[in-house]
Amino acid sequence: MALGTGAHIRCEGKGRKQRCTPLQRETVVLIAAWLRERNGQPADAVFATLRGHTLSRDAVERLVARHAKAAQRACPSLARKHVSPHVLRHTAAMELLGHGVDRAVIALWLGHESVETTQMYLHADMRLNEQALARTTPTDVKPGRYRPTDQLLAFLERL
Repeated sequence: MALGTGAHIRCEGKGRKQRCTPLQRETVVLIAAWLRERNGQPADAVFATLRGHTLSRDAVERLVARHAKAAQRACPSLARKHVSPHVLRHTAAMELLGHGVDRAVIALWLGHESVETTQMYLHADMRLNEQALARTTPTDVKPGRYRPTDQLLAFLERL
C-alpha cells in the first residue's frame, strides 16, 4: 500500500496476480487514521485476521457483501446491485476514466497485461460515448439525445 502521491492498495487477485487499486483522498485519510489507531505500518495488512495475517480473498468478499448489505439501509437501490471487490475495482477504473486518466495508466494501475483489456471501460461509460457524440453534432443542430416520436415507436413495435 502507498498512501502518498499515487495512493493505492495492492492485493492478490484472480490467478494469484498482484492487483493494484487506486485510492481516493478520502479513503487515504481513513486508512491512515486506521493504521495510526492500531499502530500499524503501511506495509501491514490494512484488514487482518485475528492473528494478524492477511485476509483471504473469500474473507474480503464476505466483508464487502456484509457492508454492502448494511449500506442498503441508507441506499435501498443497492439491493438490486451486485457489489463485490471486482465491482469496486471496476468502479475505481470508471471513475479514473471519467476524470480523463489515460487507459494505459488505468491498465497499469489495475495490473492488466494489455491496454486493450481496459477497452471494456470505454464501452461501459455512456457519458464518454455521449461526449464523443456531442463533439460530432453539426453546428446547426441542437445537441442532445434523440427522442423518437410516438408514431415512429408505434411503427417499430408493429415490426
